[in-house]
Formats: sequence, structure tokens, C-alpha cells
Amino acid sequence: MSTQSRIAAEAGVASKSDGPGPSRHSYTKDRAQLLRRLSRMEGQVRGISRMIERDEYCIDILQQTAALRAAIDAVSLLLMEDHVAGCLATAVETGDAAAYTEEVMEVVRRSMGRPVRTRTTD
Repeated sequence: MSTQSRIAAEAGVASKSDGPGPSRHSYTKDRAQLLRRLSRMEGQVRGISRMIERDEYCIDILQQTAALRAAIDAVSLLLMEDHVAGCLATAVETGDAAAYTEEVMEVVRRSMGRPVRTRTTD
């Protein structure tokens, strides 16, 4: 059982690997907002595609890709905030903060284009 599954089980929360059934992840309260944002991003991608099909000006397309990147960052930040407030807080309560903290930091490093740290054994 993964650390995430074990912590979720101890907290009485379904983890992503628990199989079918309702999910109760930390982002559940923001689900509608996240889905609306993702839907808008789908529209932005289609719009960028149409701009390229119509041979529009490069700078205009680049501005739209920058807006899309900002939208992706906003969704990522909201998910991260929910994760830290919910899942990480639960991990602290159950004594697994170190594993969850490292998991969060790996995602942050990747999102910043930084290499993932290799674990050293002491």
C-alpha cells in the first residue's frame, strides 16, 4: 500500500487507488471551480489552434499561450493549496508529514523545471 493510500485509509478518506466510489480528495470543495477553469482552458487551446490555422500574427498567438500558461498555473496552485490544507494536514496529524512533504516538493521541483532530488540513505 502506498504512503498516500495508507494515510488516506487511516484518515478515512478515499485515495486515488482505492477503486470505484466517490472521491473525497482535498480539492472536492473546489471541484466545480476547477472544472470551469479547465473547460475555459480547453476553449483557449481550441482558440489558439484556430489562430494558427488562420495564420494569425505570431505575437498574438504567443500572448494567448502565455494566458493559457497562467491559467494552468492558477489551477495547479489551487490544487496545491487544497492538497497542503487537506492531505498534508492529515499527514501531519497521522505522523507521515515527511513522506507527504517530499511528495509535494517533488511536484514543485518538476513544475519549476528543477531536477528531482535523489534520495540518500543515511
